[in-house]
Amino acid sequence: MPTPTLLTTDPPAAIEEALRTLGGNIRTARLRRRLRMEDLAERMGVSRYTVADLERGKPGTSAAAYFAALWALGLLDQAKEVAAPERDEPGKALERAALPRLARRRRALDNDF
Repeated sequence: MPTPTLLTTDPPAAIEEALRTLGGNIRTARLRRRLRMEDLAERMGVSRYTVADLERGKPGTSAAAYFAALWALGLLDQAKEVAAPERDEPGKALERAALPRLARRRRALDNDF
């Protein structure tokens, strides 16, 4: 059994909220499809308890389980937008700041040969 980490035992509030929201969204999608937890678990290849944990947003549940649930529900394409580089405005700003400003100016040539 893996050793619990602070991230799984006491994650920051923003992470807890994001996991609860994602788990709730997965639950809503499952119910809209009229699937039992057991049905989704079978499609994912996990136990019903794993599905219950991810629907509650339990921090120790693996990212693979969340992605497997999205896949089993036909929602995996939406996950491709997570951390998409083209939507990373702060990262793009930092990248632009690190680029060279302009090419070096050359000394003006004089006509004195």
